[in-house]
Amino acid sequence: MGAIDAVVFDLGGVVMASPLHAIARYERDHGLPVNAINRVVVESGDGGAWSRLERGELTLEAFLSPFEVDCRACGVEVSGARLMGYIAEAGVPRPQMLEAIRRIRGRGLRVAALTNNWVREGRREGHRLREHFDVFVESAIVGLRKPDPRIYELVCGQLGVAPARAAFLDDIGRNLKTARALGMSPLKVEDPDVALRELGALLGLDLLG
Repeated sequence: MGAIDAVVFDLGGVVMASPLHAIARYERDHGLPVNAINRVVVESGDGGAWSRLERGELTLEAFLSPFEVDCRACGVEVSGARLMGYIAEAGVPRPQMLEAIRRIRGRGLRVAALTNNWVREGRREGHRLREHFDVFVESAIVGLRKPDPRIYELVCGQLGVAPARAAFLDDIGRNLKTARALGMSPLKVEDPDVALRELGALLGLDLLG
C-alpha cells in the first residue's frame, strides 16, 4: 500500500450520524419489515425516485410523491415527508470525526467530503460542514451518485491525487467496493472510533488521543 496524500469522507454515517439508523427507526415506529425501505431504493434502481433525488433530478419536495409510488409498487406504505423528517433529525455531526479531520489537515493532507445528498426548492445555502473540507462533492450538485465510479474520479481530480493515493471512508459496502476497484484504500465505518483508529494507523497519525 502506497503513501496516502488525501482522505475522502462520506458524510451521513461517517462524519454525521447514520441516516440508515433513522430509516430503521422509521420502519420500527411504523410497523414495517426490517430493510423494507432500502429494498425499495435498490429495486427501483437508477430510474427510481431515490436515485433521481440524489442526482439532483428531483428536489426534495418533488421527490416525495414519486417515492411513495415506488414504495407502493414494492408493497410498502411510506409517508415520504415523515421519513425525510426522521433522516433530517439524524444529521448530527460526530465531534471525534471533525477533530480527526482537523488533525489530518493540520498535517498537510487534503480532505474531501463525498456525499449522496439532495436539494430543496428555492435558494440554496452551502452545506454547514463545508468549511471543514478542502473539497466538497455533493451528488445532487454534480449529477452523479455513489457508487458510480465517475464521482470518485471527480473527487480525486478535485483533490489533485490519484485514487491510489487516497483513503475513503463510508458506511455502505457497495460504495466501498467501487473505491477499492479504483485503487483507493477503503475503510468501512461501523464504529466511528474503530474506523478512526484504522485510519490513524494507515496515516501514521493519532486521530483519537
